[in-house]
Amino acid sequence: MLLTIHPKEVQDVVVLELSGKIVAGQEADSVRSQIRDLLATGHKKIFLNMREVTRVDSTGIGMLVESAIFTAKQGGHLKLVNVPRLVQSILLTHRLLQAFEIYPSEEEALASLAKKAAEPAA
Repeated sequence: MLLTIHPKEVQDVVVLELSGKIVAGQEADSVRSQIRDLLATGHKKIFLNMREVTRVDSTGIGMLVESAIFTAKQGGHLKLVNVPRLVQSILLTHRLLQAFEIYPSEEEALASLAKKAAEPAA
């Protein structure tokens, strides 16, 4: 397998630290599966820390989009943090940047959740 996933909890958020390649096969499937398992067990706030991601192919991009949609449908939040320039370029090229909440750090992503929680309901 070309990808390792290290989960950790920060406050009430599960951060999946990804390292390696998110490509077709076991790599993309393992991320998808982990996200679905987290949602099924009630974890609705998930960050993908992509600092150590070295490559993403079209299947990996598709999995990220699918996971963002699925998480939102489950009432959750999926945020990307520390996204490498290469991955951001791919998302920009395919006009997918707006499909994700992307933050330069875990701290800024956590702050966005706190800000959202403090906003009055519409």
